This record gives sequence, structure tokens and C-alpha cells, in this order.
Amino acid sequence: MTALIAIPPVFLHPLADRNGHPGALLFDAGVLDQSDGPPALPEAVVAVLRDVAGGSMSCFYRAGLTDALGRVLDQAGWKKLPAEKLHRADAELVSTLPSTVAWIEGEWFLAPPSKPVGSQVASRALALQLVQLVSADADTHEIEALLRQDPTLSYHLLRLVNSLGMGAGRRVTSFSQAILILGRAQLRRWLNLMLFSSREGDQRSPMLLARVAVRARAMELLSRDAGLGKAQQEQAFMVGMFSLLGVLFGLSLPEVLKPLTMSEAVQQALRAHEGELGELLGAVEAAERDDHAALAERLQALQIDMDDFNQVAADAYLWMQTVASGKAGKPHA
Repeated sequence: MTALIAIPPVFLHPLADRNGHPGALLFDAGVLDQSDGPPALPEAVVAVLRDVAGGSMSCFYRAGLTDALGRVLDQAGWKKLPAEKLHRADAELVSTLPSTVAWIEGEWFLAPPSKPVGSQVASRALALQLVQLVSADADTHEIEALLRQDPTLSYHLLRLVNSLGMGAGRRVTSFSQAILILGRAQLRRWLNLMLFSSREGDQRSPMLLARVAVRARAMELLSRDAGLGKAQQEQAFMVGMFSLLGVLFGLSLPEVLKPLTMSEAVQQALRAHEGELGELLGAVEAAERDDHAALAERLQALQIDMDDFNQVAADAYLWMQTVASGKAGKPHA
């Protein structure tokens, strides 16, 4: 396959509600708008947008597009978002917003966290130890012993595992039971997701979880489309998760990664964007920046078509919605 530049990429971004929780998606279609002629939106792209609109989150496009393109998006289940209902925040989430604002865009959740104090310091240290144990595939009793020290981490793990649905009247009540049912690979990814969802006192957590869920799932699916095996797909998911650990803990990524046991391919991808996993990480980061040229270059190197990327984006954003709602099941690449 070769990258089909004629097919435009679907660039989506989660919007936070006034409380800082992901609740909607924004499709910025301005680059596709045309003043004359039909809208530059192939049916394949419309189909992807229609799939995403079938999820649990509201789906919007910016006001100001031509009527023709607006009608296409309306029919696909997307709604026009007036400018006064949208506020941009890149440095911090302000507590006072105009009454007209319903949604917040921007990357405020990537700003450094406030300096932790008291119990937050202990919780952060335990979380880092947990990441180390999981990445090293430690014994079950070691992970369980660490989880017992932090009720917040324990709660989120059992909540996520129980959300998978284990049969009527059956609930997972112990960590050893969860590991037995899920298997170590699935436990590893759920524990990583849990780290982003259980940051007590960190207002960034819900949106960080949304970003990392999309990134990890997209990398997993893109690695499949690039022809990589199951083990490499799992590594791609891990790279997506670990790539934002520095942001989560307010440390440099090399500092966070130093004590972790990882394969050489994962380390190269995270530290230098090298290898196939590094190309995959560069592709999802380009999509986050709405960088069409950089995305097309990465996809061409990976021999992935743009329409395949769009399908991956739809799947990743739909999966993120289930993760954000606490109802996610096992993803299947």
C-alpha cells in the first residue's frame, strides 16, 4: 500500500466540559472547506465520521464552513459549534468562564502538574513503582502488595476489570482473580490506563486519560496495519502509554523511564522516535498537531493508506469514549 494523499485525514480532538472532563469531539474541517464546487469530503471520510458520531460523545465541527460542507457533516451526525460556546485553554483550566461557554479546547492538560504535597507525593511514588513492576512482568503477589498500599489505585483497577463484564452476578474482588481472568498482557494495559485515571487532586487526569487512550489504541491498530505481529502490537500500545508518563508525573521522560524494564525497540521509540515503533509514535503525534504533511510522510514510510489511518482514528476515538466512561472492554487488534 502507499499513502493516498488525495484522501484527507480525519483529525479529531476531545473537548472538555466546564469541569475539565472529556465530553465531546471536535472535527476541524476548515482545511477541507471550498468556496466553490462540492465539499472536499470523500464518501470514505464521511463514513468514518458517521461511525464516530455513533459513539457516546457529542460531535461538533466549527462554525463558519460553507453551507455545502456543513450539510454533509450534519447528515453524518455532526453538529455546528458556534464560536461563543468554545473556549481555548493551553496553559491552565480557568475556574471562571463566560456563561455561553460549553466546551474547552486546547492542550492545557499537558501543562506541568502542580507540585504534589503530602499524600499526593506518596501516591505518585507508589504509581511509579507500580509502572516499574508491571513493565518488568513482576510476580502477581508483588503487584498485589503494592496495590494494597493505595486504596485509590486499588479501586480504579477493580472498577476497570469489573467493567469488562464477567457474567451475571460475578464480580472480581481480588487482584489475583483479576490477573487470572485477564491474563498478564491485558492486566498490563489496564494498569497503565489506571495510572492516568487515578491521579487524586490532578485536574488534568480525565483529559490525559483521553489523550493516552487514543494514542495507545491508535498505535496498536496502526502497527497491525503496518504488518507487525501481535507482540509488536502490544509494544506499540505500551509506547503510546509510556510516551506521556513524563507529562503525568511532571518529570522528563528519560527520568521516568530510567528504572523501567523495556525492550530495545520500545526504548528507541520513546527516547528517539526511532524504528517502526518510533515512526508510529511520530504518526499519531502528527495527527494530534493536525500536521497533514508530517502524517502523510510517516504513513508512507509505514506503507499505510490514509483511508486506513482514518479507520484507525475512528476506532481509537470510539475506544477512548468507552475508557473515559469506565465501560471499556478488551480491544482486539
